[in-house]
Amino acid sequence: MNNFKIKEFPSEVIKELNYYVYRLIDPRNGETFYIGKGQGNRIFEHLKCSVSEDEGVEDFDLKYQRIRDITKCGLDVIHIIRHGLESSTAFHVEASLIDAFPGTTNKVGGHYSGEIGPMNAYEILTRYKAEIAELEHKVLLISINRTVNDRDIYDAVRFAWKLDLERAQKAEYVLALEKGIIVGVFKPLKWHLARKQYFPEFEIHSNKRYGFIGEVAENNVQELYMRKRIPEEYRKKGASNPVKYNFSK
Repeated sequence: MNNFKIKEFPSEVIKELNYYVYRLIDPRNGETFYIGKGQGNRIFEHLKCSVSEDEGVEDFDLKYQRIRDITKCGLDVIHIIRHGLESSTAFHVEASLIDAFPGTTNKVGGHYSGEIGPMNAYEILTRYKAEIAELEHKVLLISINRTVNDRDIYDAVRFAWKLDLERAQKAEYVLALEKGIIVGVFKPLKWHLARKQYFPEFEIHSNKRYGFIGEVAENNVQELYMRKRIPEEYRKKGASNPVKYNFSK
């Protein structure tokens, strides 16, 4: 029985799996394009979502676009699974595989990756010797994906995120984070849905995400935050959401 024809696991198989980490591979070129962690039939849900017309399925997701392209060619996604893992171990395996396969469609680097992911010696020194920032303003903290090296920090942090718009609009500044260090400070002037009419410079758009148009913060605010480490309460290990707030609704 060929792996790529399987659409779900029966209950007796699920009992044996425990947590697992999986790779989705494009059969056209053998490229790993997504890495995930799950239980049960989680691995097959991506295919179902990619063909769903449900409004909850997001066109912005590059993973779904890749799956659609594969199926249009009459092919099936290849699944590779490492199973029998405890939850915490699976988180680490997932993050390590994302590190090992740069260029995947994963939006974030996996659990723990922002805190203990791969760093060079300078980054290690900077991270643990950096002064801790005192957040004196209402700020939105966003961990940016810098695997896309052709995007500058402003573009990487301003587009496009799942967030509470009303809450985001209360933020005085947006702090761009890399591995827990503040690398950019911006003043959002206007928030918009991530549509082409507002962000024509980006190729992919969404009606379910938001971005902002802004400017670099004033010099005194830059001096207050740049190259400093965010406080411990915003650096929880295992947190996968790249968007955080230092203020309540």
